[in-house]
Amino acid sequence: MIQDRLDHSDTYAALHPLFPKAFEYLKNFDLNTPDGKYEIAGNDLYAAVQRYETAPEETKAWETHQVYADIQFIASGREKILYTPVEEFQPTTPYNPDKDVQKYDGTGVKNVTAMVIPAGSFAVYLPQDGHKPGCQVTDTPEPVVKVVLKVRV
Repeated sequence: MIQDRLDHSDTYAALHPLFPKAFEYLKNFDLNTPDGKYEIAGNDLYAAVQRYETAPEETKAWETHQVYADIQFIASGREKILYTPVEEFQPTTPYNPDKDVQKYDGTGVKNVTAMVIPAGSFAVYLPQDGHKPGCQVTDTPEPVVKVVLKVRV
């Protein structure tokens, strides 16, 4: 797991051959881009643009992915994302290969890191990184514009 500001993204460009292209997309992202899926390098790298309001932690699910890493970029607003290693979990649903997602309820999870991701910042989650995105920072939901880049690993 990595968390940083987009203006520091060059530090991470060498970690994966598609990261330079991914970060270039984020640097040029237009807030007026409609929600949806945008191919950047076919199915090896694509963006999912999302608009929503954050919600209480207890209403969100833990997840992991097997095929893709996530680069979760907050273009507007802020949200809290919880992180813990995948070894902490017991699956609550079967792995869904069509959506590349495994869901967990978090029962028994002990080692949780909470990160507030403000606008202009990103977090990278690899297949071994359990994460719970979309959580509100305070007691009040906040609107968010997020770009989730899916990078085949």
